[in-house]
Amino acid sequence: METEIVALATSGATTLVGLMVTELWSEARGRFAALFGRRSEAVCEDLDAVRAELLAAEDQDAAAAGAEAEWTARLRRALAADPAAAAQLRALLDELAPHQPAPAAGSVHNTITGGEFHSPVIQSGRDTTFGR
Repeated sequence: METEIVALATSGATTLVGLMVTELWSEARGRFAALFGRRSEAVCEDLDAVRAELLAAEDQDAAAAGAEAEWTARLRRALAADPAAAAQLRALLDELAPHQPAPAAGSVHNTITGGEFHSPVIQSGRDTTFGR
């Protein structure tokens, strides 16, 4: 059971931090805070502080990693204290996770060496970005 809670808390924290920099933040903020019950108002203040730090960070990847670690621990404790919160978090993730920004695509660099080409060069491969 602990493994499931850790996995759910990790997924929740990743989604939470990802949503902090989107237009869905105002909706997601209160719903994530509600997972903490009576303390939801204080949690909203904490979330706002973390979001401000994330938006102001020079190294957003490092800031996001720190925020995810912090919120994974907090969500894990909340889920352990209130088993009903796990169902709430799963429902929230099912609804909001698809709206997270897609990870940035890596860059591709092709180089042709060793000859002189007087016609188009065709690289074989598969582009999986279309037709999803």
